[in-house]
Formats: sequence, structure tokens, C-alpha cells
Amino acid sequence: MKRLLFLIVLFVLTMPLYGQQKTRMLFIFDASNSMNGKWEGATKIVRAREILRKTITDLKEIPDLELALRVYGHQAPITPTFQDCNDTKLEIPFGENNHDVIINFIENVEPKGTTPIARSLEESVNDFPDKSTRNVIVLITDGLEACEGFPCEVAKKLKDKGVNVTPFVVGLGIDLAYLNDFSCIGRFYEASTLQSFEKVMKSVVSDVLLNTTVQINLNDITSQPTETNTTVFLYEAGTKNLKYTFMHTLNFKGNPDTISIIDPKLKYDVVANTLPRVEAKGVSIYRGRHNYINLDCPQGMLSVRVKGPSTQPNIKVIVRQGDQSMTLNVQDLKEVQKYIVGPYDIEVLTLPRIYQNGINISQGNYKYIDIPGSGQLKYQAYNPIVGQIFLKTESGDLEWVCDLDTDKTIGYYHLQPGQYRIVYRTASAKSTDYTLFKDFLIISGDKMSLKL
Repeated sequence: MKRLLFLIVLFVLTMPLYGQQKTRMLFIFDASNSMNGKWEGATKIVRAREILRKTITDLKEIPDLELALRVYGHQAPITPTFQDCNDTKLEIPFGENNHDVIINFIENVEPKGTTPIARSLEESVNDFPDKSTRNVIVLITDGLEACEGFPCEVAKKLKDKGVNVTPFVVGLGIDLAYLNDFSCIGRFYEASTLQSFEKVMKSVVSDVLLNTTVQINLNDITSQPTETNTTVFLYEAGTKNLKYTFMHTLNFKGNPDTISIIDPKLKYDVVANTLPRVEAKGVSIYRGRHNYINLDCPQGMLSVRVKGPSTQPNIKVIVRQGDQSMTLNVQDLKEVQKYIVGPYDIEVLTLPRIYQNGINISQGNYKYIDIPGSGQLKYQAYNPIVGQIFLKTESGDLEWVCDLDTDKTIGYYHLQPGQYRIVYRTASAKSTDYTLFKDFLIISGDKMSLKL
């Protein structure tokens, strides 16, 4: 059974010459029976028609571009005992201003037969009037080869004949194992929704026609582009005009994904939203070439954990960079957060506060900070009281921890383990002679009760 996928495979036949005047783009359209399957609230053939209609309409504005259409799987119905593996035909030859004719054919073709991908690719080479122009094939299909052909072998044969093949694959719900089947012929894009499918199609066409691509490298400590999963902003240089937003991705080969939609007419301020963020100012994109934007973003991980039992499940951790007083981030206990490599200071919002300075974050490593678990103090008074809680330090000093809530006769406090003193008096008392105090011990995970 064929897998339910959408693929767009784009082959560039003969390497483009800089400044070449004419481009010929052949669309190979899947009209096999499986295109009647459901996807995104309609049949796949309906959604594919929508994408092709928009794409071909947009191509009307491109000078020195000729289009053609080959269709397969539309002539002979597939049956339990028969499939026509020669069911592929050039329906609309190359010509000028034939966009509407191609759109009309796609709108009316009905899916019937099988999926002879390799056969269609072999036949398509002869669809081009000559090899001197920039010749492009865009194959649109929803599944795998069904006729025991091997598209990778076809690609190899084309290369052996001196025809260079560069594919762009766009798949709906495609898994990495299947992508590896196409690793012999090139680059891949994956789309899971109609919107992303349309965006990727525009990106592929832009890549073919403009041949201007961008690769954003988020480099680690060894200057290798291994960092990812970070939002990247591209602003028009010197302004707050945000032009592009990308969630940085590594493709299935582990390389930074190639972007084809960035306008080369502008300069950009590029921001990687790491902690802290990394910026590159006044970056130029050069038309007609593959551009690299390099940002040094080596990162490691920080997590603060409780060691042993605790009565306090939720604790916030303030993170500051080096000796800077400004808060860089507030993270939760046990949360793992990435930071650019270097020294950091943390303040754990326990009672009393826990401070650790000069914590070193190193490339690709986890830095775990363990803190003791809290115990709980419960006090109960007959009347509202005013008072404060102090920690007895190892030197014998009393260090302020917090003030009591004067509106309550019962109070609860999560405290770090140690020796404490509570100093208090009745709120209505007008004499300091009514001042009292009690010493108590807090143990991690235990509860202490005081009657005042």
C-alpha cells in the first residue's frame, strides 16, 4: 500500500549559468488514485490544485520563464489486477503564456491510476526543447514509487549523462526513514499543514528562480553550527522593522536548514534569542549565491534541584549573567534552561535566600545546582502579633529572614533547614516589655508547630 504523503521533488537539470536569460520549468503532476484521499479537510487533489493554481499564477509575472505540464496516473484506472506503469504523458508542452492552459488542465484532471515516478522522470528529460537553458523539474506526488522503478537510480543515470540533479523535497507527514531513501539526490523540506506546504512551495520556487539562499549558523564553541531550536529575528538594519521570524532548525542531515525567502535588497540586523541573546548587525544577503550568517551561540544547560525531602514544591530561581545586576531569566526549580557559555550568578527564592555566584556554563554540558529541601513552620497565636523570623548563623549572628503577617493569627512558612528564632509581641500591646521570642529547628521535609 502506498503511504499517504505529499511530496514535491524539484530537479534542476544542467547547472544554471549566472545571468542566463531563459528558464524552463516542467511540472510533473500526480493524478494517481491515491490523490482522492483526504487531507486538510478536502481531498489531496483539491489541496494540490489550490497550491499549483497559486504558484503558477504567481509565475505569470516572471520574465524569461516557460512552463510545461506532464501528468501521470490519469489515463488508465488502477484495478486489483492491473496498473499501467506507462501512464505518464506530456500534456502541455513548453510555451509562452500557457499558464492558464496548465491551470485549466490541472483543475479538470481526475485521479485514476498508479504512480510511475521513475518512468515519469526518465520521460521528462525529453520534454525540454534543448539543454542550453536552465531546465527545472517540479514533481508533485502523494506517495512512493508504485511500479518498481527507482527514482534514485534515474537520478544517477541523469548525472552519469552529465545532467546535474538537485532535488528539493517537501513532504506531508513524511518520516526521516523515508527521507533517507532520497538522500542520494538532495535537499528536503517537510510540511505538515496546507499553510506550511504553500510557504515551502514558494520557498522552493524562489530558490529556483532567484538562486539566493541563506543558511543561519548558530555555532558552538568549536565554530560548528550545531546549536538550534532558537527563534531568530531578522530586522531591517538600523530599525525595529521586523522582516522575518524563524524557529531555527537542523535538517534531517543535521545541517542548518536552507532559507530561500529572504529579500537580498536589504541589510539586516540578525538576533538569535538565546539567553543572553546574540546579535549580528548590518548583515548583507548577496543575490544569486548561498549566503552564510554566522552567530556564536555556544550553549550549556542549567538546572537547580532539591536534594532530599521538601515541603515546598515550587521555587523560582533568578539567573543573572556574571556580575550584572539585571535579571536575565527566572526559571523554575528542576527546569532545564540553556544559556550561552560563561559565568552566571543565581538567587534561589527560598527563605532565607540561597545565593551562588560564578557558576560556569560550559558547551553542551548540564550544570546542576543542588539545594536542601525546605521544612515547614506553622505558628498559631491567640491574637494578631507583629514579629520577625531570624536564622542563627554558624557564627552565632541572627540573620533576618522575613516579617510575620500582622493580619493573621495562624501563619505558614517554608524555611531552609537550620536553627531559627521568632521574635514577636501582641500587635495591640503598647509596651516593648511584651516582647517574646522562641527558638526552633527546621528539618528538611518536616513540619514544625509553634504556639505563641
